[in-house]
Amino acid sequence: MTRLQIEKTKSSPEIDFNPQTHTHLIAGESYPENTTLFYDPVLDWINSYLAEGHEGEITFNIELIYFNSSSSKILLDIFDMLDETKNDKISVNWIHDEDDEAMEEYGEEFEEDIKHIQFNIVTK
Repeated sequence: MTRLQIEKTKSSPEIDFNPQTHTHLIAGESYPENTTLFYDPVLDWINSYLAEGHEGEITFNIELIYFNSSSSKILLDIFDMLDETKNDKISVNWIHDEDDEAMEEYGEEFEEDIKHIQFNIVTK
């Protein structure tokens, strides 16, 4: 499987999914003009990656400064995909700035929907 790298823009986040290290990153701002067009390759990659199966630790680092409601729906879709694997070796790190209470609260809301994977809220 090949690495998925998408450079960030003013309105779309950096995507760096590395199947060799099993460490994946979504970082920046997420309010692309066409959310579906931007995230479809990301969702397809995750589906393929999870279908391959991995026995070791898998980490998704989410470090967003801002996201719109369309991106929120995509994030929920991603978390649902990960959670449906029921793989307790998958962890999501929701990383936010110390003074960004809103992003911390969003992370707490996402965490409430997670049942089977590790969801960590990380203050930096």
